[in-house]
Amino acid sequence: MRFDQRFCARAAVTAGLVATIVSGFGLSPVHAQTTATTPPAQGPVRRLSIDDAVATAIEQNLDLQVDRYNPQLQDLSTDQFKAAYTPNFVSTISTSDSTQPSTNILSGGTAAGITSGQSAFNVGVSSLTSWWGGSYDVRWNNGRNTTNNQFSTFNPQLNASLSATYIQPLLRNFKIDGARQQLMVSQKNKEISDVQLQQSVAVTVRNVRNAYYDLIYALGNLAVQNQSLDLARQSLKDNRARVEIGTMAPLDIVQAEAEVATREESVILAEAAIERAQDTLRALVYNPSSADFWTARIEPTDTVTFQPTTVDIEGAVKNALGQRTDVTAARKNLEINDVNIRYFRNQSLPDATAQVNYNARATGGLQVTRARDPITGLPTGAVLTSVEQSYLSTLGNTFGGDFPGWSLQVDIAYPIGKSTQEAQLARARLQNTQAERQIQSLELQVTTQVREYGRQVQTNAKRVDATRSSRVLAERRLEAEEKKYQAGMTSSFFVLQAQRDLNIARNSELLALVEYAKSVVNYTAVQQSPLF
Repeated sequence: MRFDQRFCARAAVTAGLVATIVSGFGLSPVHAQTTATTPPAQGPVRRLSIDDAVATAIEQNLDLQVDRYNPQLQDLSTDQFKAAYTPNFVSTISTSDSTQPSTNILSGGTAAGITSGQSAFNVGVSSLTSWWGGSYDVRWNNGRNTTNNQFSTFNPQLNASLSATYIQPLLRNFKIDGARQQLMVSQKNKEISDVQLQQSVAVTVRNVRNAYYDLIYALGNLAVQNQSLDLARQSLKDNRARVEIGTMAPLDIVQAEAEVATREESVILAEAAIERAQDTLRALVYNPSSADFWTARIEPTDTVTFQPTTVDIEGAVKNALGQRTDVTAARKNLEINDVNIRYFRNQSLPDATAQVNYNARATGGLQVTRARDPITGLPTGAVLTSVEQSYLSTLGNTFGGDFPGWSLQVDIAYPIGKSTQEAQLARARLQNTQAERQIQSLELQVTTQVREYGRQVQTNAKRVDATRSSRVLAERRLEAEEKKYQAGMTSSFFVLQAQRDLNIARNSELLALVEYAKSVVNYTAVQQSPLF
């Protein structure tokens, strides 16, 4: 019996857990407690409800953690395009000094040459505008010059000027330009990335729920196989007793022993299926960085029970067409095509641009009046009078517009013949028509999928009733065969056959319940996102 005990000891669920699971499948909890043994300690046990599994997966699932970065990355891309409208501040600080030889009497220099020094401090700001595709450039320039040139009226000389330029497209780039087109497309891509994250969450929730039900099925299947193994062992024990008292030939034991070996194999396969289901569920729910990721065992606290679900195909189809993530993403891609069509249509217009310039300047410093030679009229270098105009006074003259200037310029350009923009517009329109047909095809696929998963719910509900009736009848048949066998009216072959049929019926009922629960999950999920 060591061989039999070894297989019983490897049961992957506790007796209490098996009793909880099989109670939903028409099996006897008392019998389940006698066929399952407490497994050796392999790690911490995590009791988990299906809602807790979903909540934990949304927080810890690695794929979701990766997908959560996509909207953030798209936000940064949008910020990158918004930066085109960020004002650009520029400034210049410079100083220089030079000495040049005096080459003629009109150069205003001395025998030592002409010395001059310049200092400048210039600031400005320029940027695109977020309205009508315009741009502006404002500059404020300041300078201080010194020289020994006798012809210079100011020494030192202070210069201040203010200039402003505004460029406005009149046709092309007026309603939409490259910067606004890229920004709008980036914002749409951000919305698509949000939808894709919602899709990832919906798919993960669906996978977690189905994996949870698969684990329940694996645990329940082990209970069914253990129960079947117990029946085969009991038959083998009864047959050996009959051989000992001489009412059965020893050769008839071989069939019972073969049946026990076959059902022991089924137990082994059921235990392996539990391990696979454990790995699948833990990979979906938990973060593998935890120390006990591979050793912790998950105990489902929920059971699979049959709860009839109302299937409204028309309402489900309408809900899916309005909310499903792939349909929403396709429609937002169509909106991107609309933006591109607007842009290329605008780019096919003539390029007419107006440019307005305004400037104001003033000069200050120390203004001197020099003595002049009575014969030549040239300055002699002697200063007769001097009047100082301060820097603030110079700025006042500048911003007061004492010496203004302005200009207006309009430039027009238009290609002769078909332009590149017209070809791009035709291509964008064709792509838009193609995208509209693709959405129609996608809506047809969505409708077909929703109808199919709705039918699966209805079909599996009928399977539950059918398999439940089949299991009840199989139990009655086994009971009848055992009574006939006890009365000597049949052989052990028919008892073993009835046991196999009961095992199949119990497993079919268990599978039908799980498939029904999974079909309800899929029916809900297919209205939210595609099922991968």
